[in-house]
Amino acid sequence: MRIGKYESSDSGAGTAVAFLLIGLGVGAALGLLLAPKTGRQLRKDLRRSYDDALETVSDWTDDARGKIKDAVDKGADLADELRSKAEPIGDYLRRS
Repeated sequence: MRIGKYESSDSGAGTAVAFLLIGLGVGAALGLLLAPKTGRQLRKDLRRSYDDALETVSDWTDDARGKIKDAVDKGADLADELRSKAEPIGDYLRRS
């Protein structure tokens, strides 16, 4: 028997991906810190991992920026098309 209010969230997939990425990052960092390496090797590995993560985020940002630009352009084209179709109707209504 259920007692209380339960609300479903619509952002389950996004939250799951975010937690997955956080878990991967924490796991990688702990693995590097607990590995039997010298300080110089550890710093080199951490720097390489950081640079790779930065490059990946930059790629994702560029992809998202491109998709948003495409969506905005498509929306502007649709608005122009609807405006051109609505002009004759507006002219007719003004004359009536």
